[in-house]
Amino acid sequence: MREVKSLVKRITLVFIRDRAAVFFSVLSMLIILMLVWLFLGSMNSENIVEVLSTYGGVRNVAKDQENADYLIVVWTLAGVLLSNCVTICMTVMGNMIYDEENNKLACFYAAPVGRLKIALGYVLAAWMIGVVMCTMTLAAAQGWLTISGRPTLSAIVVLQLFGMIMLNTFVYASLSYLLALFIHSSSAWSGILTIVGTLVGFLGAVYLPVYMLPEGVASFLKGLPILHGVSMMRRVCVQAAVETTFAGLPEGVAEQFSENMGIIIRLGDTEIAVRTQCLGLVILSAVTLIAATLVSQRRRMRDR
Repeated sequence: MREVKSLVKRITLVFIRDRAAVFFSVLSMLIILMLVWLFLGSMNSENIVEVLSTYGGVRNVAKDQENADYLIVVWTLAGVLLSNCVTICMTVMGNMIYDEENNKLACFYAAPVGRLKIALGYVLAAWMIGVVMCTMTLAAAQGWLTISGRPTLSAIVVLQLFGMIMLNTFVYASLSYLLALFIHSSSAWSGILTIVGTLVGFLGAVYLPVYMLPEGVASFLKGLPILHGVSMMRRVCVQAAVETTFAGLPEGVAEQFSENMGIIIRLGDTEIAVRTQCLGLVILSAVTLIAATLVSQRRRMRDR
């Protein structure tokens, strides 16, 4: 595995030294934060306060607003983390396209190193960098919550999120490698990355919650790994906030809110458990790696 370690180290150093690559890898995260800060955050929190007020009774409006704001903050955090899992892995995998354009990939293939090891080098590099960047984002969010006087995520929640980050990042590192096998131009890869970075907020129902989407679109998103990945992160991020915000209200209110906001996902009347979502992502990553291996072997036979 020495060859894999060397390739991972090389790709990591190339990524760190390219400041533009680092910036554009988190560009979608910055777009999400800007949109939430300017428009979407206040709209979603106002909707929550409106729901709370419809049940009447004596309520502390200021406290409801504070709870609603915090709920939307941690809900958005899950979307930001998933966005990073996707875009960072794709940005790192751009090194493979660059290596192919500059005939470095051909040199790797000509060396006495199996193609599986080369594939693992690119996938593991994207996975490791993605995990580190997402963990840094999570740490920054915890620091911001502390400075702003809001409750921070508990240690258990942070550990759960870290495990979900590792899983989702590996899935998108694998998918990025498979996609990169069919792209042979850095400009084309940059265009795809721009499109994906823009779409990830919609596909993960971050810009617009599930309840605001047409039924057909919502059903389509439920078949994508992005929505399931962000859903599992939302569950652990917002659990305490939902309990606090909807305290004293009928249990069905919080459950309906969770479904509307993409915190839980239902297929028909069946709620998809986190364990099932994790298993689905594991299967997807395995199938993707197998497909990538087959494609790589086919290219090898063709190159001969």
